[in-house]
Amino acid sequence: MSLLIVATPIGNLGDITLRAVETLKQSDFVAAEDTRTAKKLFTKFDIHSALIAFHAHSSEREVEKIIEKLKSGKSVALISEAGTPTISDPGSILVRRAIEEEIKVIPIPGACAAIAALSASGLRTDKFLFLGFLPTKKGRRKLIENLKNEERTVIFYESPHRIEKTLQQFGEILGDKREIVLARELTKLHEEFFRGTIAQATEFLTAKKPRGEFTILLAGM
Repeated sequence: MSLLIVATPIGNLGDITLRAVETLKQSDFVAAEDTRTAKKLFTKFDIHSALIAFHAHSSEREVEKIIEKLKSGKSVALISEAGTPTISDPGSILVRRAIEEEIKVIPIPGACAAIAALSASGLRTDKFLFLGFLPTKKGRRKLIENLKNEERTVIFYESPHRIEKTLQQFGEILGDKREIVLARELTKLHEEFFRGTIAQATEFLTAKKPRGEFTILLAGM
């Protein structure tokens, strides 16, 4: 019995690894954050494993059902909608429960938007801080204020609906001359990187309607 944490493509389906495809084919069950997205992946790579839904709103009982399958000797692969599961994606609670039950947890590594963006950012890569999605309300401003003297590259995820507000707050709190990189549509046809200051990034987004999820990389002081 094993819980397999399988990374899937973040854009280009060609980014999936041979090991990931083989793992998904051999698993008794695949727990997917979005079964519709998973079905497209399954069709592309001729995968026929049983699909079950597992997402941020899954109940404790649904977690226990997966644990029961694992304890009965079945293998379960966990996939997110895109990228590496549990990294700013649901799944951590399932991993913790599996570890508590002494079930083997095996990572099947692959694409991760934060690492892909960092590798091509031109910013410092030896030390970085990943903060996932910023809080939408409570604690948001204080978190940004705490980055004033941060020396490491800081990585965030942000939606197209909040990206302009986020840059506005960055400029107000951190100063509009701080260096920043915006990456969007990673590994897709319209992949795009913007590199410049916070002020320049704000102008860039004002002139161009934001689309797709952004990975933001803030230069350290």
